Amino acid sequence: MTAAPVVRVVVADDERMVRTALRVILDAEDDLTVVGEAASGAEAVAVARELRPDVVLMDVRMPEIDGIRATEHILRTLADPPRIVVVTTFENDAYVYEALRAGASGFLLKRTEADALVQAVRLVARSDSLLFPAAVRTLAGRYAARRQDPPAWVARLTAREDEVLRQMARGLTNAEIAHRMGVGPATVKTHVASVLAKTGARDRTQAVIAAYEAGLIGSGPGSGGSG
Repeated sequence: MTAAPVVRVVVADDERMVRTALRVILDAEDDLTVVGEAASGAEAVAVARELRPDVVLMDVRMPEIDGIRATEHILRTLADPPRIVVVTTFENDAYVYEALRAGASGFLLKRTEADALVQAVRLVARSDSLLFPAAVRTLAGRYAARRQDPPAWVARLTAREDEVLRQMARGLTNAEIAHRMGVGPATVKTHVASVLAKTGARDRTQAVIAAYEAGLIGSGPGSGGSG
């Protein structure tokens, strides 16, 4: 039986103790390894370019270049960029929302338990987004800059794609969406791919953010994006 490839991780945080703690947790797993560290946003960009990790755990508040700008730069300039997960102290923070808009696949709180951290890294390494529906809805309600006129892609969504996007905003997996819609997982996968293409999103998180900012999904309690 072929062993699963080891997920290569870079940890970017200006606090040495945080970097050390994350390294200890991740290096204890057979399928995860920390290949590099960075103490600033500029260093995170350089280390990601040199080592080409699968996942970057990115603090948002760092010297020189903050984690938001570092995320943008990595995703814009690397041909096959890593998945980036924001590691933050406060979940309801404008920095977190801006990092998600910049292309981060999700976020984790620094107080996250070790097991949850490990599972999150594995999840995003599989190209899945780390989406917390209630938190994203709250962030969108506070910080989303909505357009007066919806972008052109909204009108291009089919009814099925619209429904899939709304279920994505609820944090449902493809299998869960398939069950709710009474279709096969392969059909949902096709719809998700089409949604990403039409919204210009890199992953599910970006598509959901785009939906909130377009006003397609409301940010209040009981809205289509609630989880």
